[in-house]
Amino acid sequence: MQRTVFTDDHESYRKTLRAFLESEVLPDYDEWFTAGMVPRDLYLKLGELGVFGVSVPEEYGGAGLTTYKFTAVEYEEIARIGVLLGGSSAHVLLALPYLKMLATDEQKQRYLPRFVSGEEMWALAMTEPGAGSDLAGMRTTAKLSTDGSNYVLNGAKTFITGGVHADRVIVAARTNPPKDDDRRHGISLFAVDTSLPGYSVGRKLDKLGLRTSDTAELAFVDVRVPVEDLLGEENQGFSYLGKNLASERWGIAHGAYAQAKAAVEMAQAYVSDRKVFGQSVSSFQNTKFELAACKAEVDAAEAVTDRALEALDAGDLTAAEAASAKLFCSEVAARVVDRCLQLHGGYGYINEYPIARLYADNRVNRLYGGTSEVMKLIIAHDMGL
Repeated sequence: MQRTVFTDDHESYRKTLRAFLESEVLPDYDEWFTAGMVPRDLYLKLGELGVFGVSVPEEYGGAGLTTYKFTAVEYEEIARIGVLLGGSSAHVLLALPYLKMLATDEQKQRYLPRFVSGEEMWALAMTEPGAGSDLAGMRTTAKLSTDGSNYVLNGAKTFITGGVHADRVIVAARTNPPKDDDRRHGISLFAVDTSLPGYSVGRKLDKLGLRTSDTAELAFVDVRVPVEDLLGEENQGFSYLGKNLASERWGIAHGAYAQAKAAVEMAQAYVSDRKVFGQSVSSFQNTKFELAACKAEVDAAEAVTDRALEALDAGDLTAAEAASAKLFCSEVAARVVDRCLQLHGGYGYINEYPIARLYADNRVNRLYGGTSEVMKLIIAHDMGL
């Protein structure tokens, strides 16, 4: 079946991005993997390439395109060679939708030009040590000062992608306590400057996968956030968070699909070259059957995520549809990547081989953005169950 989701413009972007990754990322990636972080200047290079500004309005330095298809191309290209670009996905997929949706004209003038250039990297901080999927249970507070000039932020966040390098973080905090009949009431969003006194980065978390994506714990002790950095209306943060979950979950779904596709390509190349008992591993029936089954699953995942992408671009992707896409694609990817690693034999367990890194990176897809169990609850609720 011919894939129809991309145009010549997207394929031209793919060609440019592929050349960049092969020249600017692959030669040094082993060092970044060992260090557990990409160099800060990579973001400036990505900004110069235009990666951060695709959907930013032209008046703020972007290309002004209202599509997620270029992001889809990026996910496919980084998965193809088994790399990650640090916190760049959080910068674009997680933080940018809130700036476009909530920032005032004055805020956009301050935030977006440096966002596009990569001079100011952004992250999103929702999750807390005691409140993962239960966002309404957050305890971080932001109290308006007596003179009304700032909010005093106190609390902690964890699992924050891009948290070490971030220059600004969109922080969800309680500006008022929850109501008896509405636990979601009282949450607000702030664009917090990470250089403010009282803001600190705790541990850079030592993760199973996503090694070059800096994930951190954050702490806030009497951080005075200017009222000019409140995003949207006070106490309406939970509703804002819900509006962007569909795009976030599509992103996870498409990334998972891209990893599964890459795993099949890696395994096919490996078994074609690897000799056992005097013949290539690809010549054995089991190998053929395994790869054929994986290819069929990847084809199905491609259809699901491409359909979700078209709906997302049209503004029609519902929460339940995004949850369904994420659940299906992440579960498919888990099976496919595992089977493709098996075909590598012992070498599949060595980090020198991209399949090993892909295996570790893939595992989080069923956890972040809402666990698979939460996705099932959302789908079941939509079914009226």
